[in-house]
Amino acid sequence: MKTVPFSLFLCAFVNWGYSVLTNRTMSSVELGSFPPGLEQEYQRLLTPGATQFLAELVSTFNKDIDEILWQRIARKVRLDQTNGIPGYFPETAHIRSDSNWKVRPVPRRLQNRHVDIGDTPPSDTERFLGALNSTAQGIQVDFDDGNCPTFFNQIKGLFNVYRAVHNMIPDVPPISDAPILMLRPRAWNMVEHNMMVDGREVPGPLFDFGLLMYHTGRALYENESGPFFYLSKVESFLEARLWNRIFVWAEEKLSLPLGSIKATVLIENIMATFEMDEILYELKDHSAGLNCGIWDYSASFVNKFGHRHEFLLPDRSKYVNMEKLFLKSYMDLLVQTCHRRGALATGGMAALLLPEDRDSDNYQRVLTTVTRLKLFEINAGVDGFMVYDLDLVEPMQRLFKEYTQGPNQLNILREDATVTPKDLLTMPSGGVTLYGLKYNIAVGILFIDAWLKGQGHYYYRGQVEDSATAEISRSQVWQWIRHEAKLEDDNRTVTRQLVHSLAKEMEDELQKDFQYTTKREKVRLQTATEMFLEIVQKRDFPEFITTYLNLDHTFLSGAL
Repeated sequence: MKTVPFSLFLCAFVNWGYSVLTNRTMSSVELGSFPPGLEQEYQRLLTPGATQFLAELVSTFNKDIDEILWQRIARKVRLDQTNGIPGYFPETAHIRSDSNWKVRPVPRRLQNRHVDIGDTPPSDTERFLGALNSTAQGIQVDFDDGNCPTFFNQIKGLFNVYRAVHNMIPDVPPISDAPILMLRPRAWNMVEHNMMVDGREVPGPLFDFGLLMYHTGRALYENESGPFFYLSKVESFLEARLWNRIFVWAEEKLSLPLGSIKATVLIENIMATFEMDEILYELKDHSAGLNCGIWDYSASFVNKFGHRHEFLLPDRSKYVNMEKLFLKSYMDLLVQTCHRRGALATGGMAALLLPEDRDSDNYQRVLTTVTRLKLFEINAGVDGFMVYDLDLVEPMQRLFKEYTQGPNQLNILREDATVTPKDLLTMPSGGVTLYGLKYNIAVGILFIDAWLKGQGHYYYRGQVEDSATAEISRSQVWQWIRHEAKLEDDNRTVTRQLVHSLAKEMEDELQKDFQYTTKREKVRLQTATEMFLEIVQKRDFPEFITTYLNLDHTFLSGAL
């Protein structure tokens, strides 16, 4: 990196990508060079104006982001010190009890959210174009869970969004007719290593959000197609309040009407479940509703309470699904809360992949399984959900048409649902199987292996795996070691030694399954195995696997 003093009045580029801003902000800026092969894309995105916008955005909200991350730590410490559990805040009871307020109605194109295509990193041009040409209502344009945020992927992905919004891609519909882009910036825990403002790396979500808004916000608004966002890993209403302030700031800077930006908050943490009313309230001018998933949410119990035996989570491959009380209650409460406030409630992503042979028994089995699971969500009152496989879009759209009326289910208020804090916090019964332990080990190793290749998701045993499934997998292995869980199969104790032995066994098996034959592939898989073992045997639970990979092991792919 190269630092340029901030005394100049206008932006200037130095050597391919180092810039300064106007002296109005009195901030210094450092930009890394363009990724190999993306010089033109880099120059198009990181213009003097865009760089200034980013620097002002970061300098305005940097301290606030520090505050919310400190608040997370302080809250976790309080829970640990008091052996406490989350609950509803007395200080915000007036918001929950006031039945008169609702969120602002969403624009026309957001009223039908039946089927979004999930885990679509826009750096994967082929998948992104396929999604744009689909009949889906929306696309989760993913810079987070399904994406590995190398600088190459970020620049390529941002540029592909730019091209799509400005109708620069041949053979795809204009942005006003294509599925809506639900832009998903990185979560608060991620940083962008290739830009520094005032001597600090910038928050990843602000880098993504800022460039997306600067280059596409007005065009999306004028085409009635956005700007719409997914917000990942929001843990409290104070974090929602910060996002709202960021939205208002961006709207004012770009001369967009208040409320132009709409965002769906992913409720991926048990703490946020007790603050859903407040989250909607903070974002009521900008809300596109709330989303419920399964694996990040389940992993959050280990994150917050994993050292406590009463929160021991059983084998997810056998005992954890959306029909279990703690997850069904979470979904019921989310739907009830959203619809009471006039907000849309959406469900998680179907990760199963349809086999290529449509006439096979396996194809019908997969389709039947996805249909059953998604019908369960529809009957719970959700207004939409996601699928990964593009071939599932139309069957799931037909499912909505068959079992619902109109573009959404906002009329389904779920007044029948009575959810108590105990319902939300009671772990399902069940144990640990050898299959489940080995499966979790494999998923964790393969995710790190994919990350080292610059990929944020991969296919394994007929479904897509991403950072959400990697989170729950490594979380369960860490927790089972911590509590010395017993295997149902043979009553063996899950110990570090057992996990080491199984990890090496899985490494050999995966090497054969994925046909890794070159030295580079074998070394990378071995490195991924060692990194997985490192993270599951730490004394204290690492909060996010992506933080561990992004900060402690910054893109080792460059050396492998």
